[in-house]
Amino acid sequence: MMRRFSRLRSFALLFFSSIILFSCNSNTQVADTSVSEPVLSMKNPVVKKEPKIFRDEVNYKLDSLNSTTDIDSLYNIYGEEQLETILAINRIERRRLRPQRPIVIPECASADFNTYSPFPEEVYFLKCIPKTVLISQRVQAFGLYENGELVKWGPVSTGKRSTRTPNGLNYGNYKAKRKISTVDESWIMPYYFNFMNFEGIGVHQYSMPGYPASHGCVRLYMDDAKHIFNWAEMWEVENAQITRNGTPFMVFGEYDYDSEKPWYDLSQNMKANDLTQDEIETLKKYVDQYQADPRNFGKVTSEEGALGEV
Repeated sequence: MMRRFSRLRSFALLFFSSIILFSCNSNTQVADTSVSEPVLSMKNPVVKKEPKIFRDEVNYKLDSLNSTTDIDSLYNIYGEEQLETILAINRIERRRLRPQRPIVIPECASADFNTYSPFPEEVYFLKCIPKTVLISQRVQAFGLYENGELVKWGPVSTGKRSTRTPNGLNYGNYKAKRKISTVDESWIMPYYFNFMNFEGIGVHQYSMPGYPASHGCVRLYMDDAKHIFNWAEMWEVENAQITRNGTPFMVFGEYDYDSEKPWYDLSQNMKANDLTQDEIETLKKYVDQYQADPRNFGKVTSEEGALGEV
């Protein structure tokens, strides 16, 4: 009798334990479902995707530098890296600073240099191009892009009024660490990278006065000239025929020679030097031309009939 009672007791304990265990598991599953749903919703890239920030808000002031004392104060106030940022924003070299010559100074000169770029961080229609050089004549600046992402920008000095730099889509051709100008043999052009062969126009280091001053080429700081020299790709040539294009150089925009320097406008509007809609449409046309040229997508032979002469 005692053995039978013991069996019944064991059965009852097992039965009630199963009920309790089942109830706990059931409640846990309900709780997990209710918690996991909002987590999955928050990770939804369509619902929760944040727009990419172009750059931080920057305030600029216009300083007249009335005397050499003011220029000396500028050197004392700012460190070397900060001063280089200020000079680049004004498209000028240190030795070109003069009294009574206004300069634009950012409120925070120690931020990341790309913060002051007139070019956006992303250009979606450049995404399929491995490397692109943009040169804006309107705001005298270059931007380097890798698959549509800005990797570097800097100031330029393009052609003066009488010898303007031609706009258009061109490609990196040949380069030389030291080139002598065909216009004047006394003009030495370090880190020269040609992108208009017959016109003899390229980018290179030379004096940066703070306005367009060249005979058609695009002047750069020395560090920028070295960077583009090593970064951009040259053409590939066989039997005096171009079999593959180099890196595209897209020159666009018009500099207003009769108005104040466009970067002065930053003191009123931090977006004053941003790309205009007309400039964006011009760049899109250049991209269409790029996509239509088979020499951008592999080596082309003369038999394929798509070659240009060197």
